[in-house]
Amino acid sequence: MAKALTELALVGTWKLESFHLKAADGQLTYPYGPDAVGYYLFSESGYASVSVMAADRPRFQAGDILGGTTGEKVWAAETFFAYSGGYMINGDRVVVHPEVASFPNWVGVDQVRIVELDGDMLGLSTPPMLLAGKQQTAHLAWKRV
Repeated sequence: MAKALTELALVGTWKLESFHLKAADGQLTYPYGPDAVGYYLFSESGYASVSVMAADRPRFQAGDILGGTTGEKVWAAETFFAYSGGYMINGDRVVVHPEVASFPNWVGVDQVRIVELDGDMLGLSTPPMLLAGKQQTAHLAWKRV
């Protein structure tokens, strides 16, 4: 039986189990590979933070966090996303208001996720949105850590 959705039900750390995109025709794609890794943290103070990346991303040749070649930086950006900000529950949805985001267009723009909570499993999906040039929905499964 699924728990009633409250802020407290989400509080904690969640590890990514799976992430795929679904197109209107049913086609599934894995933007960060089938073995993507990530964490979603929901705090009691009303803030959330999510980070997802492709597994086994190559390291930069130089050990300089502000260095790297243009190609290395592009690949790093294309294989990682994150955002953080305040969150609230609205029915069966969690709404995060990003204050920081790896995709600049999301800063200050509410990110709505449809929630399915069952025990230590959390399913989050998006309403249809433009992803890779077409309308798709994102589906992420998380397990409580």
